[in-house]
Amino acid sequence: MIISKFIDHHYRHFNAAALKHAAHGYKTHIEKGGKVLLTMAGAMSTAEIGLSLAEMIRQNKVHAISCTGANLEEDVFNLVAHNHYEMIPNYRDLTPKDEQALLERHLNRVTDTCIPEEEAIRRIERVVLEEWQKAEKEGRSYFPHEFMYKILLSGKLKEYYQIDPKDSWLLAAAERNLPMIVPGWEDSTLGNIFTGHILKGDLKNVATVKTGIHYMLSFSEWYMQTATKFPVGFFQIGGGIAGDFPICVVPMLAQDLQYKEVPLWSYFCQISDSTTSYGSYSGAVPNEKITWGKLAIETPKFVIESDASIVAPLIFAYVLEN
Repeated sequence: MIISKFIDHHYRHFNAAALKHAAHGYKTHIEKGGKVLLTMAGAMSTAEIGLSLAEMIRQNKVHAISCTGANLEEDVFNLVAHNHYEMIPNYRDLTPKDEQALLERHLNRVTDTCIPEEEAIRRIERVVLEEWQKAEKEGRSYFPHEFMYKILLSGKLKEYYQIDPKDSWLLAAAERNLPMIVPGWEDSTLGNIFTGHILKGDLKNVATVKTGIHYMLSFSEWYMQTATKFPVGFFQIGGGIAGDFPICVVPMLAQDLQYKEVPLWSYFCQISDSTTSYGSYSGAVPNEKITWGKLAIETPKFVIESDASIVAPLIFAYVLEN
């Protein structure tokens, strides 16, 4: 049985039903000519979301991405160092001494997956440092994702590829020059490395890498150009800044700048296990966003309280089926 038929038949209640309705809503939104911003928190790149997301990008089902700096870099880490990753299926049983042993082997653990420092992080650092220094010498500034696009499209890393490049979502995004936002990039491995090279004197101009405010300026232009022509949906994987940052573009334009007729988001889906407690924004139900001028009463709204590494590929498969 194909995925969509399986989901339509078996996913009838609770989070399963929410998944089905959200997938159907996404597909309907696209079929009506809508565009979608996908936001990505957590460690979805290390979870190899590229296996399904890359095809969503290639088939024009995702039109812009907001992601954390970790997701930006970790897709490339996996691209060039996949064979050196180490799986720890019994990670719940690890003792502090076990964790120290992983550190001494230069393996940085993300749940059940260890990222190899030398083969992944240092390999990318050497290449991206060259791009940072080149931009600084030329007096130019670029966004974090633009540096990654340049590196991938240049072919400098091609000899190191250890997965099928069609499974890299960032490579697919680079090939389409997909609009992207990486809010809080400073809170990432490469962001820390950039700061370290400033401190060492290898780099001198902090402005060589554009960050948050520049991203919001650029994204507000994209949103107004796009949303005034097409309905724009919001598909959120996880919580945090990857989702909080871009969704605020609507009230900023409508309330702070007092622009007239700013379109609201036309579809909203969030996959998260965060709970609505103590003011948790990530766990807030979509209706709360109505009070902030982000969603309308009639906006299709879905919340799937489950594991995004399970849910997102199923929804993508549903949307991709002809």
